[in-house]
Amino acid sequence: MPRITAMPTHIVRALQAGGTDANGQAPEQAISTGPGNPCRHCLAHVPDGDPMLILSHRPFPTLHPYAESGPIFLCAKACDRFEEDAIPEILRSSPDYLVKGYDATDRIIYGTGAVVAAHRIMAYSDQLLARSDVSYVHIRSSRNNCYQARVDRDNINQLTPRMDPTGASGGGI
Repeated sequence: MPRITAMPTHIVRALQAGGTDANGQAPEQAISTGPGNPCRHCLAHVPDGDPMLILSHRPFPTLHPYAESGPIFLCAKACDRFEEDAIPEILRSSPDYLVKGYDATDRIIYGTGAVVAAHRIMAYSDQLLARSDVSYVHIRSSRNNCYQARVDRDNINQLTPRMDPTGASGGGI
């Protein structure tokens, strides 16, 4: 069964401490307006009125033509990393999501991308991960293409993603 993988805690803590994002900039400070502000670490919505960070994230270990970066939100205060065998809150707030597979070199596998109903995310991820050429799956917003989370095979050891020396959020997971 596939497992949803949130951003690694060491990357999030560096960003919460003022480290730079994928663009080499300090995260912006803002106040959450509630459900439209999903944290990519706890995979819950930043509560209305709570401080949050807005930053550029690149969920790949290296730069290459397929290494997309884009805006994400994080809780400004320390939150617990999502580690459950369930669908997180942020993946239950939209009717559908963009789901696509990547290979071992972090390249999109053409033909895997599909807008999938929220209740079918894990079934489609499982279908993709059954393929030998798919190493992992990304879930993104189907409206804005914002990165939400990664899906991995449950039976693999999670690797600690690399983070560049400047603290940029290029983490591999």
